Amino acid sequence: MDITFLLNGEVVSLTGISPTTTLLDWLRETKHLSGTKEGCNEGDCGACSVMISDQSGHRALNGCILFLPQINGKSVTTVEGLSAPDGTLHPVQQTMIDHHGSQCGFCTPGFAVTMATAHLNGATDHDTQLAGNLCRCTGYAPIIRAAQAAEGQPVPQHLKTLKIPNGQTSSGGSAQPQEGRQPPQHIQPKTTDDLAHWYAANPDATLIAGATDVGLWVTKQLRDLGQTAFLNQIEDLRGITDAGDHWHVGATTTIADLETHFAPHHPSLAAMLRRYGSTQVRNAATIGGNIANGSPIGDGSPALIAMGATLHLRHGDSRRTLPLQDFFIAYGKQDRVPGEFVEAITIPKQPDTLRCYKLSKRFDQDISAVCGCLNLTREGDTITDARIAFGGMAGTPKRATKTEAALIGQPFTEATFRTAMTEIPVDFQPLSDMRASAGYRLQTAQNMLMRYFFEAQGISTDIQAVTA
Repeated sequence: MDITFLLNGEVVSLTGISPTTTLLDWLRETKHLSGTKEGCNEGDCGACSVMISDQSGHRALNGCILFLPQINGKSVTTVEGLSAPDGTLHPVQQTMIDHHGSQCGFCTPGFAVTMATAHLNGATDHDTQLAGNLCRCTGYAPIIRAAQAAEGQPVPQHLKTLKIPNGQTSSGGSAQPQEGRQPPQHIQPKTTDDLAHWYAANPDATLIAGATDVGLWVTKQLRDLGQTAFLNQIEDLRGITDAGDHWHVGATTTIADLETHFAPHHPSLAAMLRRYGSTQVRNAATIGGNIANGSPIGDGSPALIAMGATLHLRHGDSRRTLPLQDFFIAYGKQDRVPGEFVEAITIPKQPDTLRCYKLSKRFDQDISAVCGCLNLTREGDTITDARIAFGGMAGTPKRATKTEAALIGQPFTEATFRTAMTEIPVDFQPLSDMRASAGYRLQTAQNMLMRYFFEAQGISTDIQAVTA
């Protein structure tokens, strides 16, 4: 596969490179740029953070699970590219020194790149921006002080005028086989049509969008992915469109873009998405990938099911739709035939009655023990409709149908909700695992019902907001 990108302002062209080579490995082993570190090698610690720039802006990403085709036609800035050509340090580098933000220094380059990206974007929500960068020895207080001290300082000229590629790069080979030739093993198609035709002919291939999951298949499981298709250059497969009575969400829309879009419409959904991985992960992970991998603990599906989302699937030139809740058949099994892929999700526009509750051991960067999303409709004091979905409670994301039935047609009272709580153990028989016991899951899922009721009464239930 042929790949062209900018590295710290200089053009790099690679020919015949393995498509599953990670940017981190290439930087360290081929370019000997060792400032970008390998820590966890799974997208959790942020030591490998790099800044990726294109026509859509600047994003911090994890280089350890970023395959080289994903930076095709983009600009990459590593920690070595933060300082000015004359050696003047970037403001965040200088404030890290001034505020004693580094001890052993292993995590420092990743922090500096993430901070510099936020600085370039004018982002000052430092706790959020830096949640994906872990420090084992310094402590976060001096690092946050360093980020705050750099806020008002100007963006260095060499980053302000950073070259942004126009994206006109090789696709890695035509998706359509030429007469007498086999289709290419690895492609980077430009259109959904190209992808659909190639994937129908190569149904065992691996589709790669954000690689926040697939990346670990390579770095941790050492798997050979076989044929691959990288989806990040398909413009018509991403983005959110206002379609009148619903939102049309392309499958490769990132979690970060989804969070930004829905924040004014459904702030509880956005608050839950804010806790999906880290900034680096949300900048890469896609909602289509979150759904297609079928995880019972994927946080996106319970919320979308509670909103009545419809899934759009494509196989070659054929398309079909189904309610998202029907896509999940059993653990590890979805209603998707070989060569078929998620093309889009549509979400009905609706009043903001959705509440999403993510329960995990850590606030940031943790997998849910239980994710509950509740969406109730009322006429006066009567509950007329209820859509309640949970993750982490079964082998798939699943609706609480018995619980819903106990609510519909009943008055919106504490007694009604307490009665409905007794149906949770009927709807779900969860497992015990390292994240939570079955009993804990059942009790906390029941408590989420009461939380919904109390919040509707104006009672604060957020432990981060409640004060003495």
